Amino acid sequence: MISFVPTPIGNRDDITQRAIQTLNEADLITCEDTRHSSPLLTHYGVSKPLVALHDHNEAKKTPELIERAKAGANIAVITDAGMPAVSDPGYRLLRACIENDIEYTVLPGPSAVLTALVGSGFPVHAFYFGGFLSVKKGKRTKALTAAIESNTTSLFFESPHRILSTLEILSNEYPEQIVCIARELTKKFETYHRGTAKEMFDHFSHHKAKGEIVFLLAPSDFELTRPSNPPSPSV
Repeated sequence: MISFVPTPIGNRDDITQRAIQTLNEADLITCEDTRHSSPLLTHYGVSKPLVALHDHNEAKKTPELIERAKAGANIAVITDAGMPAVSDPGYRLLRACIENDIEYTVLPGPSAVLTALVGSGFPVHAFYFGGFLSVKKGKRTKALTAAIESNTTSLFFESPHRILSTLEILSNEYPEQIVCIARELTKKFETYHRGTAKEMFDHFSHHKAKGEIVFLLAPSDFELTRPSNPPSPSV
């Protein structure tokens, strides 16, 4: 059996009892970064052999893990945060489970995508998730343009080091596009910054973005609700 186990995206209390039980019952746990996962697992009282499974070795490691599962091993798969396989390692392994008729299960749990979607206040009935935006400006521009033209709420993962560049693209091409920058979700300094692309570009030009970011674009016909007494945003 191979179990895909979501882990908290920030707050360590956001894990299910079933997830902890599954981790404790596993013969081994694959994780994106053993140095990151070891303290987390220790926090939950889980002590199991760890195997690194990341973007650079997943293709090579997958056949070995499948053979161990065939031999009867219970394997739990986690990543640094959130749901395995969603912009994280695990997809190749899950596909291999299907191809080799290996029993597997996916546990429900934390998701930065759904947390940001609901917290943004943007329409949730239909949405598009585009994973990580490209580091290349041209590809990033095309992805943003396609998202705007889709007229649904669109979400991307973005680096705090590139968010200003992304906002600059939108500020130049679509200055009135409504966006939301969801930062540090579930953590102490969680914030949602909403406004036009131009407003957000101006803001983050003077306040360096920090932490993990989910970047959202509202549908073109969305009307932003603004607080009557807006607080000064923290960054």
